[in-house]
Order: sequence, then structure tokens, then C-alpha cells
Amino acid sequence: MPSDTDWLVPKPLQPRGADYEFDLDRALTAVVALTSRAPEDAFSAQTLGTERVGHGVLIRDDGLVLTVGYLAMEAEEIWLTLHDGRVVPGHAVGFDYESGLCLVQALTHIKTPYLELGSSSELAVDEPVVIAGAGGRKRSVAAHIVSRQSFAGYWEYLIDKALLTAPTHPQWGGSAMINQAGELVGIASLQLEQDGDDGEPESLNLIIPIDVLKPVLDDLLKMGRPDRAPRPWLGCHAAEIEGRIVIIGVSKKSPARRADLRTGDMVLKVNGRPLRKLADFWRRLWACGPAGSEVTLTIFREDTQFDVQIRTGDRVKMLKQPRLH
Repeated sequence: MPSDTDWLVPKPLQPRGADYEFDLDRALTAVVALTSRAPEDAFSAQTLGTERVGHGVLIRDDGLVLTVGYLAMEAEEIWLTLHDGRVVPGHAVGFDYESGLCLVQALTHIKTPYLELGSSSELAVDEPVVIAGAGGRKRSVAAHIVSRQSFAGYWEYLIDKALLTAPTHPQWGGSAMINQAGELVGIASLQLEQDGDDGEPESLNLIIPIDVLKPVLDDLLKMGRPDRAPRPWLGCHAAEIEGRIVIIGVSKKSPARRADLRTGDMVLKVNGRPLRKLADFWRRLWACGPAGSEVTLTIFREDTQFDVQIRTGDRVKMLKQPRLH
């Protein structure tokens, strides 16, 4: 866990025990620091690096930890630092790449509080929450819910009913969102900038709602993944730029690379249907069938419009699988 000199939440932003009906300090002991190391040849190393640091939260009394997937993806080592300073090894036991959540099992018996799962669908805009990092109140933020909305990520990611909170947690990755009942209702994934009501940029935390975990939790524990066909994957990064969907990167050895998609290409249509938003791109891609299905993209490049037919792939097959250490 980082030392006190590394970072602290400013005192005015820290939660106060008197503001909550549950035992705040006890609840915060369920949040752990998580560090991981991926090999240099990992598929995700180029974008995520090999050394990753964040948080996770204990959700059962047997040492099961919920965190954001990018912290543990392809990791060959995972270490959990508990509230009392103990450091124990962990092992990634399940990934849901659609939601971006991951389960990590502590490999040493630990006896420490855990958080019950609450309901994210019952949360209201402006409702107070705690965004909790490992290290108690001094590394946690008293926040509120700003909005609930869909979020499309450039890396072929889309989550409906994501929660946005403010003020932001300075070290957000994998931190826990705790409701007024002391229950876990989300996992922090990103920091975003968007225009506030006054037109000025506002920093927000993107929270993955806990309700997306519940339908797949048993599958993740039994099989390591949800029991559903994998989504088709192109292996490209895309963004909305001046009202157009533009390719901003192409992964090595991906279907997009084999089809000669290039940075700067505009994607006008998917299977003949025009695109308006990045979310349209991903939804129409995934609607073409399971991984391995073919999809036709209409591309505009250097004043020329043409169609490209691509056989999609399975993202998971590109990743190194977790191993015990």
C-alpha cells in the first residue's frame, strides 16, 4: 500500500463517521490495496503497463475480492495488502470482460470484515456515497451521485447505466462505492471529464454498478467467465471526433490489423447501417453474432469510400490466462 506521503484525500473531502448510520471505519477495513505484475509480452502490457496498482474490496468471508479487471488482466503476480498491513498473495479466478469486473481470491486465510452487496439500481441522483480506497478515511472520498448514463469506451467497451460521482477519488482504480447502508454498490473504473451545469469541465468517477455482477457471479466462480458466447472483437480503438467515428489505433495480430484497418479511417456503417455514436459502433458489432462472425464495415479513407469484410475474433484468446504463484 502506498505510504502516507504518496497521496492523501484532502481532509474536507474525507467521509466523517457521524454522517453515516453504519460503522464507517469497520466498512473501510474491507477495502484492500491490490498490486499486480504482468509479463512484458502480455497483450495488455502496451496499453496498461506491466506494474499495476489499485484497490479491491472483500465481498465474502473466505477472502474473495472484487476489483476492476484491468488491474489483474494477464497478471502473473497479485498481492493484496490488508487494512492491518498484512500482505497476502492473490489469484484471479474470474473475469467478466463485458462489464470490466474481476474476482481475485486471497491465497492465505484471512479474517477481516467484508461488504455485503447492495442494489445499484436503487441509487438516486444526488444520493451520498463513499468512494473508498485502501487505507481508511484518509484515502476515501465523501461523494454523491451526479448521473446514471451509458458509457462507451474506445477499447470496444460499453456499459449501460454506469454511475458518475463527484468529487473524484484521486486513485480511483478498483475503489469501492459504498451506499448509506454500508453496502457495496459499485467499483470505480475511470476518471472522466465532462461539462458541468455551468459549462465548465467537471471531473467525475465512472462507477461500474454492482448489479451487473450479480447475474454472473456464480459463473465467474465456477468457470472463470460468464456462461455466454464471447462477443465478436475487432481489436481496434475508436473515438467520436467531430461527429464521425474514427479509428485511433489498431492492435497487433487482431482482426482489424489483418483487414488493414488504419489509424484515421472513418467508420461510416456497420453491416450497412449508418453510425452516429460510438455506442452504435459497438452495439452493431456485437449484434452480428458471436466471436468468429463476419461483419462488414463501410470505411472512408483518403477521399475514398469502400467496404471491408472482417471475420471477428475472441479477445480472451489473445490474453495470457491467470496462473497461481
